[in-house]
Amino acid sequence: MSPFGTKKNRSLPVRVSTFDSELEFELEPRSTGQELFDLVCRTIGLRESWYFGLQYVDTRNHVSWLKMDKKVKDQRVELHASNSIYVFSFYAKFFPENVSEELIQEITQHLFFLQVKQSILSMDIYCRPEASVLLASYAVHVQYGPYDYESYKDGMLAGGELLPKGVTDQYQMTPEMWEERIKTWYMDHEPMTRDEVEMEYLKIAQDLDMYGVNYFPITNKNKTKLWLGVTAVGLNIYDERDKLTPKTTFQWNEIRHVSFDDKKFTIRLVDAKVSNFIFYSQDLHINKMILDLCKGNHDLYMRRRKPDTMEIQQMKAQAKEEKQRRQIERKKFIREKKLREKAEHERYELEKRLEHLQDEMRMASDALRRSEETKELYFEKSRVNEEQMQLTECKANHFKTEMDRLRERQMKVEREKHDLEKKIRDADFYVLQLTVENDKREAETEKLKKELICAKMAEREATARLLNFLNSGRKSSTDSLLTASTVSQANVNQVSNMTAISTPSLTTSSSTNDMETAGGAELTTTTSHYIVMGDNSSGISDDFEPKEFILTDNEMEQITNEMERSHLEYLRKSKKQVQNQLQTLRTEIAPHKIEENQSNLDILSEAQIKAGENKYSTLKKLKSGSTKARVAFFEEL
Repeated sequence: MSPFGTKKNRSLPVRVSTFDSELEFELEPRSTGQELFDLVCRTIGLRESWYFGLQYVDTRNHVSWLKMDKKVKDQRVELHASNSIYVFSFYAKFFPENVSEELIQEITQHLFFLQVKQSILSMDIYCRPEASVLLASYAVHVQYGPYDYESYKDGMLAGGELLPKGVTDQYQMTPEMWEERIKTWYMDHEPMTRDEVEMEYLKIAQDLDMYGVNYFPITNKNKTKLWLGVTAVGLNIYDERDKLTPKTTFQWNEIRHVSFDDKKFTIRLVDAKVSNFIFYSQDLHINKMILDLCKGNHDLYMRRRKPDTMEIQQMKAQAKEEKQRRQIERKKFIREKKLREKAEHERYELEKRLEHLQDEMRMASDALRRSEETKELYFEKSRVNEEQMQLTECKANHFKTEMDRLRERQMKVEREKHDLEKKIRDADFYVLQLTVENDKREAETEKLKKELICAKMAEREATARLLNFLNSGRKSSTDSLLTASTVSQANVNQVSNMTAISTPSLTTSSSTNDMETAGGAELTTTTSHYIVMGDNSSGISDDFEPKEFILTDNEMEQITNEMERSHLEYLRKSKKQVQNQLQTLRTEIAPHKIEENQSNLDILSEAQIKAGENKYSTLKKLKSGSTKARVAFFEEL
């Protein structure tokens, strides 16, 4: 019979809330809890349904689990006042002993991750501050993916709820300080898929003392107030003020029968010589919930110790194949990513080298231009000196002519002899000065000629060095640009244009034309080589062509064994590394602690750390005693 109603007036409106969605159904009035539960599981694609249940608040305001064998409307489910709809919450009712070995489906891991994360943030599960930071980094990894320094922005984590309020209130630290510590862990995580990150989160969370424990207030025969903890491995007894460290424990393989009579709860043990284990609860409703959880956990406990059913084996095989396929795809993706990063790095290095060569070329061109300017300046100085020398010679000739004329006039005019002799003496003295000045001018002219010759020689050497540098630069640029993208062609054209501009008028017109022709031929050859490489496509893009992986059974088995070995090795190293990092973080944030804001659980946890105890060592120590001794210890509490 379909659970969907055929008539609207007879349908049963139901809303089921999970941690990431809300589902609404219309059921028939006769639909049972099992039909509704199966409908929800089919809708979300869940096959590992034995861990979960539907929780609701009944008409007496008690939190209850929907019974599968009864009709939905007969279980005192309180209707929602606003729209008269039955509201249920889809929660994990039972917890696995080891999440990495028992949880198979990704949807199962995801639902457990969301519930455990919410329980830690709401402080239903106590978590130490340093462990809270580590778990928050995994939660960020699930939300944003692997750390990317390009997309990450400061303050990106400040808006979300990542740490329990009890942790932030306990330390005098700003949100930015917490974010920085979460970011440090976030950066250290290796790239993983979402389901792998969620599994890492659950593996850390399952080591917490309050993980997977359902607490109920009870009393013993001495009316001592205690807590009963129902877990996946058995029953724990806690002190009223301490929910972290159990006083005693009883595993499911030690328990034969569980029953209650009104508020009295009786547990019969396997050892017939041991008296019954009896405690008292506050009301009948709590006893019903304890009995329901005891039956479910006991069944799962025994089921884990039996061979897997065909359904479980099939699910594990499918999950294993899917995991292997994803591992192969992930390795392929990582390989392609590394190749791309390598190609990008090489391209960056080539562009950087090209810029360096262009800078050197510009510097050489500037040096050549300055040399040409110096040469032109020397030419101008030489021309000025020649003109001055010619002017001096003209003046000397003029004064010689005048002296001759005066001498002739002296011979003819005796009366002007005295004046003429004086003029002659003056003229001789002036001629002497001009002669000395002329000699100096000639010496300077000779010096300038020598400097001009040296400048020409320096110019030829600079031109030869520039040509050698340009030839070597073109060869290295040609080799480096063979694997670059077609964008580099524009840079090569720019280099050729700059060379063509800076080369003319170096020595003579014939040698300049020869050098320009040689340079142009070399650039043309370089361009033709580049075009040929372009036709064959660059070597970088060849690495990114998709390739099919065809694996045999032996190769698949080798890959599987290799992945398992690497995973175990990673777990062994990472666990030790995580412990060291947690200790380091605990030391870093210790100075910021506000002692007055510490809760009772914080104080108990610190005492547990100082004693070197943890969840598993405590349970191991408690189980070392006999069942009879543990029952007697409980009764004497």
